[in-house]
Amino acid sequence: MGTKKKKQPSSNTIATNRRARHDYFIEDRFEAGLALTGWEVKSLREGKGQLTESYVYFQNDEAWLMGAQIQPLGTACTHFVTEPTRYRKLLLKRKELDRLQAAVNQKGYTVVATSLYWKRHMVKCEIALAKGKQMHDKRNTEKERDWSQQKQRAMRAHNREG
Repeated sequence: MGTKKKKQPSSNTIATNRRARHDYFIEDRFEAGLALTGWEVKSLREGKGQLTESYVYFQNDEAWLMGAQIQPLGTACTHFVTEPTRYRKLLLKRKELDRLQAAVNQKGYTVVATSLYWKRHMVKCEIALAKGKQMHDKRNTEKERDWSQQKQRAMRAHNREG
Protein backbone atom coordinates (compact mmCIF):
# COMPACT_ATOMS: atom_id res chain seq x y z
CA MET A 1 0.00 0.00 0.00
CA GLY A 2 2.62 2.51 1.01
CA THR A 3 5.13 3.79 -1.48
CA LYS A 4 8.77 3.68 -0.53
CA LYS A 5 10.87 6.72 -1.23
CA LYS A 6 14.36 6.12 -2.51
CA LYS A 7 17.14 7.75 -0.58
CA GLN A 8 18.67 10.47 -2.73
CA PRO A 9 22.43 10.85 -2.34
CA SER A 10 23.47 14.22 -1.00
CA SER A 11 25.65 14.89 -4.04
CA ASN A 12 26.23 13.39 -7.46
CA THR A 13 29.99 13.85 -7.11
CA ILE A 14 31.98 10.69 -6.45
CA ALA A 15 35.53 12.09 -6.43
CA THR A 16 37.30 15.31 -7.37
CA ASN A 17 40.88 16.09 -8.29
CA ARG A 18 41.60 19.30 -6.38
CA ARG A 19 45.28 19.04 -7.23
CA ALA A 20 44.49 19.62 -10.92
CA ARG A 21 43.37 23.21 -10.29
CA HIS A 22 46.51 23.84 -8.26
CA ASP A 23 48.95 22.40 -10.82
CA TYR A 24 47.29 23.40 -14.12
CA PHE A 25 45.52 26.24 -15.89
CA ILE A 26 42.20 24.64 -16.90
CA GLU A 27 41.16 25.64 -20.44
CA ASP A 28 38.24 23.48 -21.63
CA ARG A 29 36.14 20.85 -19.90
CA PHE A 30 34.61 17.75 -21.46
CA GLU A 31 32.24 15.09 -20.20
CA ALA A 32 33.27 11.51 -20.93
CA GLY A 33 31.68 8.19 -20.13
CA LEU A 34 33.69 5.44 -18.44
CA ALA A 35 33.82 1.77 -19.36
CA LEU A 36 33.63 0.03 -15.98
CA THR A 37 33.06 -3.46 -14.66
CA GLY A 38 30.33 -4.38 -12.18
CA TRP A 39 32.48 -4.41 -9.06
CA GLU A 40 33.87 -0.95 -9.95
CA VAL A 41 30.37 0.55 -10.16
CA LYS A 42 29.47 -0.97 -6.78
CA SER A 43 32.66 0.43 -5.24
CA LEU A 44 31.94 3.88 -6.67
CA ARG A 45 28.45 3.76 -5.15
CA GLU A 46 30.19 3.32 -1.80
CA GLY A 47 32.51 6.27 -2.55
CA LYS A 48 35.73 4.28 -2.98
CA GLY A 49 37.08 6.24 -5.98
CA GLN A 50 40.13 8.51 -6.09
CA LEU A 51 41.50 10.77 -8.87
CA THR A 52 44.56 12.40 -7.32
CA GLU A 53 47.26 11.09 -9.67
CA SER A 54 45.05 10.50 -12.71
CA TYR A 55 45.55 11.71 -16.26
CA VAL A 56 44.36 10.84 -19.77
CA TYR A 57 46.51 8.91 -22.23
CA PHE A 58 45.81 8.58 -25.97
CA GLN A 59 46.59 5.34 -27.81
CA ASN A 60 45.22 3.99 -31.13
CA ASP A 61 42.70 6.86 -31.42
CA GLU A 62 41.23 6.03 -28.03
CA ALA A 63 41.38 7.85 -24.70
CA TRP A 64 42.32 5.97 -21.52
CA LEU A 65 42.06 7.12 -17.91
CA MET A 66 45.25 6.18 -16.07
CA GLY A 67 46.12 6.46 -12.41
CA ALA A 68 42.54 6.58 -11.11
CA GLN A 69 42.01 4.26 -8.16
CA ILE A 70 38.81 2.35 -7.44
CA GLN A 71 39.23 0.21 -4.35
CA PRO A 72 37.28 -3.08 -4.34
CA LEU A 73 34.71 -3.69 -1.65
CA GLY A 74 35.51 -6.22 1.03
CA THR A 75 32.34 -8.13 0.15
CA ALA A 76 33.25 -8.44 -3.54
CA CYS A 77 33.19 -11.87 -5.09
CA THR A 78 36.53 -13.67 -4.89
CA HIS A 79 36.61 -15.05 -8.42
CA PHE A 80 37.01 -11.58 -9.96
CA VAL A 81 40.46 -10.20 -10.60
CA THR A 82 40.22 -6.76 -9.03
CA GLU A 83 42.92 -4.35 -10.12
CA PRO A 84 42.34 -0.94 -8.46
CA THR A 85 44.50 1.11 -10.87
CA ARG A 86 43.76 -0.54 -14.21
CA TYR A 87 43.41 1.58 -17.37
CA ARG A 88 39.80 2.51 -18.01
CA LYS A 89 38.52 3.49 -21.43
CA LEU A 90 36.98 6.94 -21.78
CA LEU A 91 33.98 7.20 -24.06
CA LEU A 92 34.13 10.40 -26.11
CA LYS A 93 32.73 11.57 -29.42
CA ARG A 94 35.16 11.38 -32.33
CA LYS A 95 35.16 15.18 -32.76
CA GLU A 96 36.07 15.75 -29.09
CA LEU A 97 38.71 13.02 -29.20
CA ASP A 98 40.37 14.52 -32.29
CA ARG A 99 40.35 17.99 -30.75
CA LEU A 100 41.95 16.77 -27.52
CA GLN A 101 44.60 14.72 -29.34
CA ALA A 102 45.52 17.65 -31.59
CA ALA A 103 45.93 19.99 -28.60
CA VAL A 104 48.09 17.50 -26.71
CA ASN A 105 50.32 16.72 -29.71
CA GLN A 106 50.81 20.25 -31.07
CA LYS A 107 50.23 22.89 -28.42
CA GLY A 108 51.81 21.34 -25.34
CA TYR A 109 48.60 20.78 -23.42
CA THR A 110 47.79 17.85 -21.19
CA VAL A 111 44.44 16.26 -20.35
CA VAL A 112 43.62 15.64 -16.70
CA ALA A 113 40.59 14.12 -14.98
CA THR A 114 38.95 16.68 -12.70
CA SER A 115 35.98 14.78 -11.28
CA LEU A 116 33.89 11.61 -11.29
CA TYR A 117 30.14 11.96 -10.86
CA TRP A 118 26.80 10.25 -11.39
CA LYS A 119 24.55 11.31 -14.26
CA ARG A 120 21.34 9.33 -13.83
CA HIS A 121 22.62 5.76 -13.40
CA MET A 122 25.88 6.23 -15.32
CA VAL A 123 29.33 7.24 -14.12
CA LYS A 124 30.76 10.23 -15.96
CA CYS A 125 34.27 11.64 -15.83
CA GLU A 126 34.91 15.34 -16.32
CA ILE A 127 38.20 15.80 -18.12
CA ALA A 128 39.90 19.09 -18.83
CA LEU A 129 42.37 20.38 -21.36
CA ALA A 130 45.04 22.00 -19.20
CA LYS A 131 48.41 23.70 -19.35
CA GLY A 132 50.95 23.21 -16.57
CA LYS A 133 51.68 26.00 -14.11
CA GLN A 134 55.20 27.11 -13.28
CA MET A 135 56.21 27.59 -9.65
CA HIS A 136 55.77 31.38 -9.81
CA ASP A 137 52.25 30.93 -11.24
CA LYS A 138 51.33 28.76 -8.27
CA ARG A 139 52.65 31.41 -5.88
CA ASN A 140 50.64 34.12 -7.66
CA THR A 141 47.49 32.01 -7.43
CA GLU A 142 48.03 31.55 -3.68
CA LYS A 143 48.63 35.29 -3.20
CA GLU A 144 45.43 36.15 -5.09
CA ARG A 145 43.43 33.62 -3.06
CA ASP A 146 44.82 34.98 0.23
CA TRP A 147 44.10 38.56 -0.84
CA SER A 148 40.50 37.75 -1.78
CA GLN A 149 39.99 36.04 1.61
CA GLN A 150 41.38 39.08 3.42
CA LYS A 151 39.10 41.38 1.42
CA GLN A 152 36.05 39.30 2.31
CA ARG A 153 36.99 39.27 5.99
CA ALA A 154 37.44 43.04 5.95
CA MET A 155 34.09 43.53 4.20
CA ARG A 156 32.30 41.29 6.71
CA ALA A 157 33.89 43.16 9.62
CA HIS A 158 32.94 46.49 8.05
CA ASN A 159 29.34 45.39 7.47
CA ARG A 160 28.99 44.19 11.08
CA GLU A 161 30.12 47.58 12.39
CA GLY A 162 27.80 49.56 10.14
